[in-house]
Amino acid sequence: MSPAGHAALTEEARRLWQEERPRVVEVVSWAASLGDRSENADYQYGKRRLREIDRRLRFLRKRLDRAQVVDPAKPARRDRVFFGATVEYAREDGAEAAVTIVGLDEADAGRGRISYAAPVARALLGASVGDLVKLRTPGGVEELEVLAIRYPEPGNPP
Repeated sequence: MSPAGHAALTEEARRLWQEERPRVVEVVSWAASLGDRSENADYQYGKRRLREIDRRLRFLRKRLDRAQVVDPAKPARRDRVFFGATVEYAREDGAEAAVTIVGLDEADAGRGRISYAAPVARALLGASVGDLVKLRTPGGVEELEVLAIRYPEPGNPP
C-alpha cells in the first residue's frame, strides 16, 4: 500500500481505539447501571457497536502488520507501469480512460483508483507507453493501448 493509504488506516485505528471506543464504553457502563439490560436499547446497541469496533480494530491491526508500504513517487523505472502509476489507455472502441493503481484498501473506482489485483491493473502492470495489452473480460479478450504513464512527484500522494 502507499504511504498515504497506510497513514489513513493508522489514523482510523487510532480514532477507533482512542476516541470512539471509550465513548461507547462510557454509554454501555451508564446503561448497565440502570438495571434491566434485556430491554435497554442503549446497552444492547452499545454492546453491538463495541463488537463492531473491536472487529474492525482486529482487521486494521492485521492489515497494518502485514502491509508492505511502497512509495509510488520512487519507482525503480518510470517508463513501465508499476504500483502507484497513473495510466492512460485506449480501448478497442476508441474510448480513453485513466486509472491509478493503488493498494486493496485504497481502491475507489469512482475516483479512478483501482486495486493492483483488478483485472485492468493486472493487464497493465509491466507495460510501457505504446504497448498493446490483453484484458480478459466476460465478453472476451479486449486489447488496451497504453497512452501515458505518470507517477506522483515526491511528497505528493497519488
